[in-house]
Amino acid sequence: MPNLVALVTGAVSRALSLRQKASVPGGGFLLPISGGYLPPDSPWNYFQTGYPAAGFSYGSRSAVVAACVSAYAQTVAMCPGTHWQTQANSGRKRVTTSALSRVLRQPNSYQSSSDFFLNLTHGLYSDGNAYALALRNARFEVDSLHLMNPRMSMPVVAPDGSIFYSLGGNWVVDQMVPREMLSRVPARNVLHVKLESRPENPLIGESPLTSVITDIAAGETIIRAGAAYAANEGRPSGIITTDQNLTDEQIKQIHALWDQFTKGINAGGTPILSQGFKWQEGVKGVGSRDAQMAEMLQISDQRIATAYRVPLAMLSLIAGQAPQASTTELIQHWLATGLGFALEHIEQAVTNFFGLLGWPDEYLELDTRALERMQFKDRIEALARGVQGGIYAPNEARAMEDLPAAEDGDEPRVQQQVVPLSFASQPPPPPAAPPAPAPNDNQPPKTDEANAAGFAASIRRAADRHFRA
Repeated sequence: MPNLVALVTGAVSRALSLRQKASVPGGGFLLPISGGYLPPDSPWNYFQTGYPAAGFSYGSRSAVVAACVSAYAQTVAMCPGTHWQTQANSGRKRVTTSALSRVLRQPNSYQSSSDFFLNLTHGLYSDGNAYALALRNARFEVDSLHLMNPRMSMPVVAPDGSIFYSLGGNWVVDQMVPREMLSRVPARNVLHVKLESRPENPLIGESPLTSVITDIAAGETIIRAGAAYAANEGRPSGIITTDQNLTDEQIKQIHALWDQFTKGINAGGTPILSQGFKWQEGVKGVGSRDAQMAEMLQISDQRIATAYRVPLAMLSLIAGQAPQASTTELIQHWLATGLGFALEHIEQAVTNFFGLLGWPDEYLELDTRALERMQFKDRIEALARGVQGGIYAPNEARAMEDLPAAEDGDEPRVQQQVVPLSFASQPPPPPAAPPAPAPNDNQPPKTDEANAAGFAASIRRAADRHFRA
């Protein structure tokens, strides 16, 4: 029996060391389980004691968390990936024959590139980890990548320090690969992208969701309380008052008469009151509770968006929409913070997995120019300034707009008035005299007799003008 207890205790300890844990202000840990997070100091047999799991499973019940995760996932999926290689002249060329370029075009037989990066980023920001199984061809090149369920996958460390992965959660892969092979996959065949990890376990990433658990719980509590209040509250449109003492039967008759003249086909009618009856509008101030709940819910939503580093304007959490002129600035601000990190983090993970040298030699780049697709005016002005400043050749700028190359447009050029500052004190030497024009081969050269005849004719014309004068 002691050996069995030790075995169970060791298994639980290893599970805790491998699973994602998030500290909370009240102390203890929140353990991810199927259906939510187990609160601190909860019994291990909570499912037998009727103890419910936390009422928020991976942000699926929080609209703000879902919006933050979708903002990252959909934006990353919009950026097309390209395999770039730096050239000897400091330029770069697009590689189209590598394993990475083939996977970028078609990651597998059932997903497009957009599908792949959409779900990879969604799993990364929902669970802190994203796993993809690599299947190789006969040349041992990566032939396809298959996303696995982060909640059914985890890294495993062997006694000698080797890293393996236990993968699961992909129905297609389950039909292609035996289950026993998925329980111990070498790290070289698994693309693992993870967010921040704790020092005690650098192999497990931690989602921003673990930092806003209390805010999600507070938001859900507010929503449930508001729904219960709205279902049970009594908010009449008004009341009828009188100084007379009425019996219960008289009150019922007056109420029935009022409904008869104001409901059904008579809705909107004008009832007439007599004998001291007065109509009074609904009680004022009943919306103060709703206003307080809405304010508290807004604060909770803003804290969640801040943890995910998503601008509030992207989630429409501020009054009004972002002005059209500031859309580009909003995207640039997000690129400089949360979105820029997400793109760079995914790029480096894929670059390292495919064994590339990395930036600036050979790397993957997710092109963010696709985010400016609708900003036609700004894009054209930027390309025009790049061409006029000699940064881009005309054909390079035309290629960015999917236009055919123009004749003699491969060389960058600048305007003639752009001169160095030393031009005033040290003017350049005068240009050399133009060379003499070459003789016209179509006309025969003039002989000496032709030259003499021409000279004599000019003398005669001068003499005629002299005598006529």
